[in-house]
Amino acid sequence: MKYVWTCRCCGKQYDTLPLSYALPAPDPWLAIPETEHGDRGQISSDTCAIDGSKFYVRGCLEIPIADCPDRFVWGVWVSVSEKSFDRIGELWDVELRDKEPPFFGWLCNDISIYPRTLKLKTHLHLRNGGMRPFIELEPTDHPLAVEQRNGMTLQRVKEIASLVLQHQ
Repeated sequence: MKYVWTCRCCGKQYDTLPLSYALPAPDPWLAIPETEHGDRGQISSDTCAIDGSKFYVRGCLEIPIADCPDRFVWGVWVSVSEKSFDRIGELWDVELRDKEPPFFGWLCNDISIYPRTLKLKTHLHLRNGGMRPFIELEPTDHPLAVEQRNGMTLQRVKEIASLVLQHQ
């Protein structure tokens, strides 16, 4: 998306505004020493399993942008039960899967620019056409849940971009 904006932290001017940020893995996977990854589990771009007892799915936590037709997206990971993980796996390559009831899960990434987000309650909704699942937060007063429910402004997207750049 073309939007000229200036980073409030470094003062650098950019001509594109990122509307999504993806976290590479669930936090519990990142906590495992890299030398143990092969023995402890497996990860792909969409799923992760640790020790045969912890299961994660990557999805899109989407936030409407009030003054723009696009949505802001956090690419995050949600923990699900083994039964849910197996069912999601059965449906992964099915073209029409949006009629499946949502799966309960816990957000498994701590997004640093918000108060602690780890273990916020979620519902994971499968979508058609090979799209990553939609992650719906439980409607609480947590700032991330409020943004998902009420939307954010383009100015807030610029603020997030500055904060993310600052943390990199």
